[in-house]
Amino acid sequence: MDFSLVTSTFDTLRLTPPSKLTLLDGHLFTPLHYPPTPPDSDTLILNIDSQELMLQIKKVLLAVYPSEHKVFTVEEGKRKEERLSEIGNTFSSTFNFYVPSLGKGTSFESFAEITAHLRAPDGCPWDKEQTHQTLRKHLLEESYETISAMDSNSTTEMREEFGDLLLQIVLNAQIGSEAGEFNSTQIIKHIYDKIIRRHPHVFGDLKLDSVDGVLANWEKLKEKERGGKKEDKGILDGVPISLPALSQAQEYQDRAARVGFDWKEIDGVLDKVREEIEEIKKADTDFELASEIGDLFFVLVNLARWKYVDAESALRNTNLKFKKRFAHVEKKAKEQNKNLSDMTLDEMDKLWNEAKSLGL
Repeated sequence: MDFSLVTSTFDTLRLTPPSKLTLLDGHLFTPLHYPPTPPDSDTLILNIDSQELMLQIKKVLLAVYPSEHKVFTVEEGKRKEERLSEIGNTFSSTFNFYVPSLGKGTSFESFAEITAHLRAPDGCPWDKEQTHQTLRKHLLEESYETISAMDSNSTTEMREEFGDLLLQIVLNAQIGSEAGEFNSTQIIKHIYDKIIRRHPHVFGDLKLDSVDGVLANWEKLKEKERGGKKEDKGILDGVPISLPALSQAQEYQDRAARVGFDWKEIDGVLDKVREEIEEIKKADTDFELASEIGDLFFVLVNLARWKYVDAESALRNTNLKFKKRFAHVEKKAKEQNKNLSDMTLDEMDKLWNEAKSLGL
């Protein structure tokens, strides 16, 4: 690295080199899709020698930095301040590119630091007492709150809930690090290697043309991995028993289908739905009835899978729809000074249909 180039660049910028600075050669960005530098560090990108390279750098940076972020180009002893979105529209000669930090608390490392601080001697009494087991319920709660935000399609809520969920992961990683069990680097490295291993069609030479082909190959890879382990586990053993029943059923069916255990046509699924309804009608005992209703749920999940519908999300959406419509019925009943328990079914049904007509 030519540090005289760095010094001259900051002289042109009329800035003192910051104590925290990332130096990168522009050509490093050529194969990238995500910035290789923490955004809470100032970054100096050197030797940008073509408009094509500058446009690629801009594309990568925009994955993290806002389009209006102020940046600086240094070319032939002159500096120019622009918004990130404006960079690369013209090109005349090789230049350097200075990207100021996004500020404190914008990198994974800074987040891991404050999480570790919570567990430090001068940290939070509550956080210091937590263990993997005591955090289980919080991880579950945050997962469901995240799903709820996704169901509502609220970008603001999703951004907040993804952060809350990330805190649970990083906090558990910190606890693991303190106990000498594992740390965040090992967690990231493990999933990094797994992604590469499970995607030979992206990072290797395997040619796959369809989603079905990808999933079938994925199952073959997982089967091979299971064979290399001492535990005698089957295809379905990796599905968490704590999953909601609909999600669990759909995952069981997906995994079985990837190795060929599936109906040849959807008509077989529809026939099975009719068969299970008839079985419910014939059930003689409460046990038989519960069993047959369970079978019907299971085959309905299979129908959803065949139609590329996520069964859990579909039912959650229907639950939400029911809640909104019933809330309308309650509201209108209150406006009429009536108790729901005193209204007839026809009266409530009329208000229900009114809610439907309003798009609730």
